[in-house]
Amino acid sequence: QVQLVESGGGLVQAGGSLRLSCTASGRTLNTYTVGWFRQAPGKEREFVTYINWNGGSSEYAESVKGRFTVSRDNAKNSVYLQMNSLKPEDTAVYYCAAARIGSRWWMRQSYEYWGQGTQVTVSS
Repeated sequence: QVQLVESGGGLVQAGGSLRLSCTASGRTLNTYTVGWFRQAPGKEREFVTYINWNGGSSEYAESVKGRFTVSRDNAKNSVYLQMNSLKPEDTAVYYCAAARIGSRWWMRQSYEYWGQGTQVTVSS
């Protein structure tokens, strides 16, 4: 079992930045692909980004390209999401998720483990 805990969410003004963390316990995260998803009120959970086990591969949703950066530190069993130039439409609960085997990392169904989420609110 892998337990994931997100942190770093909060309230920020438009144009500001936040850095989310996803820290694992129970097992080492260094063989897992980790994805970030978000869910705004009344909307489905959507893909934001993923990073593969060694950080050598990642993809981003079009809506966050050029503004968000995913990274990982396997020594700290953590994955990070740096969010810059935040917009009100980025307001959502952000979740990290992990899986060892898969390929369609933009799909929620590809992930085995999920965190509880952290709220990000961007004011205009």
